[in-house]
Amino acid sequence: MKKILGLTAVSLLALASAAPGAYAQDKEITFINCGDELTAGYADYFKEWEAENPGFKVAPEVVGWGQCQDKVTTLAAAGTPVALAYVGSRTLKQFALNDLIVPIPMTDEEKASYYNFVPETVTFDGTQWGVPVAFSTKALYWNKDLFEAAGLDPETPPKTWEEKIAFAKQITENTDAAGYGLVAKTFDNTMHQFLHWVYTNDGLVIDAEGNIVLDSPQVLAALTALKDITPYSEEGPTAYEQNEVRAIWLDGGVAMIEASPGAANLATEAGMNWGVAPLPLGPDAKGPGTLLITDSLAVFKGSGVEEQAISLAKYITSGERQWDAEMAQGLTPLRPLQPQTDELVAEKPYWKPFLDGIEFGGPEPLLTDYVGLQNTMIEMVQSVVTGQAEPKAALEKAASELEQYK
Repeated sequence: MKKILGLTAVSLLALASAAPGAYAQDKEITFINCGDELTAGYADYFKEWEAENPGFKVAPEVVGWGQCQDKVTTLAAAGTPVALAYVGSRTLKQFALNDLIVPIPMTDEEKASYYNFVPETVTFDGTQWGVPVAFSTKALYWNKDLFEAAGLDPETPPKTWEEKIAFAKQITENTDAAGYGLVAKTFDNTMHQFLHWVYTNDGLVIDAEGNIVLDSPQVLAALTALKDITPYSEEGPTAYEQNEVRAIWLDGGVAMIEASPGAANLATEAGMNWGVAPLPLGPDAKGPGTLLITDSLAVFKGSGVEEQAISLAKYITSGERQWDAEMAQGLTPLRPLQPQTDELVAEKPYWKPFLDGIEFGGPEPLLTDYVGLQNTMIEMVQSVVTGQAEPKAALEKAASELEQYK
């Protein structure tokens, strides 16, 4: 906060003695980039955009993941907003309803350039409120050596929930490893991991009309399947988030996990005999699915450079610029850019399951309080995997609580 106020004071002092032309050149587009370093390529893209937009200067600030969202929110609520910021798309509805961000409508052509459902991750009330900037999908990884040790075909992963549970049981009973890596820690990706089950059985949390539809046969089946696989998972799953479960898998302690494309490189570096396939499907699935998580660039209201911030956001996320940034970070592509996508799958076939799951995937639910949503879903999952509640009762309780956040 002090840094922002200091910059503002310096700008006002300069304005008092500057000519009109100098003032235009001093217009800053402040930008908060979450992470440990500026996104690959952005420094060059900023210079290119500045050359095309004389009189404006991009002023980036890199903020760690743990503090980034809080800082962006605090600045906006205090009336000293950053112009442009990297945010989780799940926060957009809350920001918009509090009149903190401006809409960034997409043309039909822009929507069509993305994979299906990507625009929905930034949309509510028919309006887009952010520019998608990062995309995550998941697939099922398995340890082929553990499959073989348990008497399973190492080249044949489970295709259904029923097979997944049965394979996990056989591995647990016939090896020293757990069959499945279950994520249930008090951490946001516990909700995310459960939503993979939801979206591989044609389930939803909130529908297009804004109704909470969590309490459905499809989601009940997902929660029941999670209960059924718990005995064949690592001991004490409420102690583990996804990266910790991935570490157990890399050490040979569990046979199957859901993870992002980055796990492929880690498994190869670890010398593991591994495979990756689409997420197993529930009984009501229409096809391969996964949770479609996006992060976005949001333009905050009151900076005085909203129009230029929108222009910048669209510039750095367009076409090959976005593709290059994604490949540098190991992210799922937001767009089926050709020929790049075909070349990616040809060079690295393990990418295919992460793209196939998009067709019947679903977006992270947009509610008015994402922390409330997250905590409700985590509590539901934890109550079931610890045996404190049966799936139906836990689901009904969670659905009722979510009504206040829709």
